[in-house]
Amino acid sequence: MVIVVAIIGITAAITMPSYSAWIQNTKVRTATESILNGIQKARSEALMRNTQVKFTLGANSAWTVQCVTVAICSDLPGGIVETRSNGEADTATVTVTPTPGGSSEIIFTNLGIKSTVANQLSQIDLSLTGSDRNLRVTVGAGGNVRMCDPSATSTDPRRC
Repeated sequence: MVIVVAIIGITAAITMPSYSAWIQNTKVRTATESILNGIQKARSEALMRNTQVKFTLGANSAWTVQCVTVAICSDLPGGIVETRSNGEADTATVTVTPTPGGSSEIIFTNLGIKSTVANQLSQIDLSLTGSDRNLRVTVGAGGNVRMCDPSATSTDPRRC
């Protein structure tokens, strides 16, 4: 019995660091997928409603999708299509770095492309201290949204 307990203890001690890294990587991935889904939701709502819709990045990984002209989206309170708080899925500790710095919005036209308003988000980097995986969300001028890994090798299709 003592030998079995010792083996379980040794196995737990060996696997604990990789489990912690897995948890950290999962937090980054969850926050990145949430932001990616929010941007895609804004684009699809702009197409579906035939109006401008904006994605607003809040603190950490929080976001809001809202109609630019609230009167057009009168069926929604305040024109808000969907919102996500940064406390969901324990992603509040993820560091979010928008590019260009200080920008927090993307506006999609009724054609699903990024509007020509200056200083819109084009890239969002997400990282977490203790995580070996940093991820990035990029938004092209045509409205295409992509999640990629900036540290992947040059032959990896996940590379930015």
